[in-house]
Amino acid sequence: MVNVSKMESLSASPVSDFYRGRSVLITGATGFMGKVLVEKLLRSCPEVSTLYLLMRPRRGVDARHRLDDLLNTTIFDELRRSRPDALRKVVAIPGDMTMVDLGISTTDRELLVEEVSVVFHSAATVKFDEAIKLSIEMNMLGTKRMLKLARQMKKLEAFVHVSTAYCNCDRSEVEEKVYPAPTDPEKLAQCVDWMDAEMADHMTPKILGNRPNTYTFTKALAETLVMNEAGKLPLAIVRPSIVTAARREPIPGWVDNMNGPTGLLVGAGKGVLRTLYCHRDMVADLIPVDVCINLLVAVAWKTATVRSRALSAAAREPDGDANKCANEVVVYNCVSGAQNPIKWSVLENVGRTHLRRNPYNNVLWYPGGSFKSSSMYNEVCAFALHVVPSYIMDGVARASGKKPQMVRIQQRLTKAVKCLQFFTTSEWRFADGNVQHLLAELTPVDRKVFDFGIADLDWDAYLNTYVLGTRKFILKEDPSTFPEARAHLRKMFFVHRLSQFVTVTLMWRLVLSRSQIARRVWSLLLGILARAVSLVSGVTRAALPSLGPIAAPVVG
Repeated sequence: MVNVSKMESLSASPVSDFYRGRSVLITGATGFMGKVLVEKLLRSCPEVSTLYLLMRPRRGVDARHRLDDLLNTTIFDELRRSRPDALRKVVAIPGDMTMVDLGISTTDRELLVEEVSVVFHSAATVKFDEAIKLSIEMNMLGTKRMLKLARQMKKLEAFVHVSTAYCNCDRSEVEEKVYPAPTDPEKLAQCVDWMDAEMADHMTPKILGNRPNTYTFTKALAETLVMNEAGKLPLAIVRPSIVTAARREPIPGWVDNMNGPTGLLVGAGKGVLRTLYCHRDMVADLIPVDVCINLLVAVAWKTATVRSRALSAAAREPDGDANKCANEVVVYNCVSGAQNPIKWSVLENVGRTHLRRNPYNNVLWYPGGSFKSSSMYNEVCAFALHVVPSYIMDGVARASGKKPQMVRIQQRLTKAVKCLQFFTTSEWRFADGNVQHLLAELTPVDRKVFDFGIADLDWDAYLNTYVLGTRKFILKEDPSTFPEARAHLRKMFFVHRLSQFVTVTLMWRLVLSRSQIARRVWSLLLGILARAVSLVSGVTRAALPSLGPIAAPVVG
């Protein structure tokens, strides 16, 4: 974690200084990125006035209690110890992205309209296989409602929309610009609105066209809605690629969900994921969550700065129109592939090494397996290595009076892996010129405090941190259990080798029983082996004459 004195930060950090006395509205604050954003603003922008978090009451838990749960997360421990007053700057605003006017009360709406200067809109359903109606309601129409609220804000200086690098996954090269929408957002919303859920699900493949899932599709439409506000609002779009565990902040390796590569690491480390359809020579565009958050914070500063300069220039001109001074929509592709690419093969090999070096507790099988470039071969391996063992383990569980669960786990794992296949078998070239230009504009202090450079990231060291993070924060396994975990892993290694030997022997015996040629080859190999052993035995006896008859049984 970067340590910069408060005095130095305020005197040499334009980014931190920008947030002094300003109020910020954040949507999606309970999500993975949202939590890190809240913590970062409180810690690195200590003079920020208020953080308003739009929070949806759910399962009988109101927004106030959800806020308490959020602030009790591990990443806020340091703030609770060193600056407990900072947490009192966080205010929950009950609301719902899927409701008219966001479900915000009149009083809260007036408060936001009067006070908010910066908006970070990251709320979205990130499920790849989400139902089309909910995905449109949340990702597209939710964004439309947020833009409507933003137009009423009297102090608004920056609206940062969090998109995804894969909203244009129908293109192999993705520049930092908003591309034409795959369809008209307004007409689609009207069309889907009258459909019931069953009809909408049935029509989903036709609606998506060449897009792989509802997530990337609706995020592309949301960008179009943002673009429609160009020249009216101070807007920017940040597009993260595959967001992974923290590199350094708030805690190295911190992660709170099983999405994407995190689920792959846990599945492989526990021994339940042994094959994956993936093109190993393609780039896996991973981006640590703290890199994304540092960029978001800096982008809001940059957007507000450009707007301020434009307004000043308009004020100096007799016919200057302040309403036309807001900057155009600037897009930032938050990716690693352009500056420091990592291939899936590296993730496979290095990840496996660290999973064996830092094993999880009670692994079900020795971490191994591999990526398969053939879909058909992967399906065969999945049946042999995933499906069959899961039924065997559940059978053993039933026989011993325990609850069977492996078949259910494997079915969920298979569904999750299939959702990822589009991204593990495709590759994109993302431009990141706007990101690099912004990085170059930062002062030396801001480069330390809000570092979103990726070129110097050591992937080997990072993946080790990632594995340790999944062990600690996802599986809740204490470091004191490492000796026991390693002892268990050694046992599973011998079980793994024994199973391989038995499998090969049985398959070969099956071949021998059916093929005369195979039996002849087997006899030939045994003869060659016997002659080799005899030769080695003779050489050894000649080299060790003093051992006499004792040497014979040892070597032979």
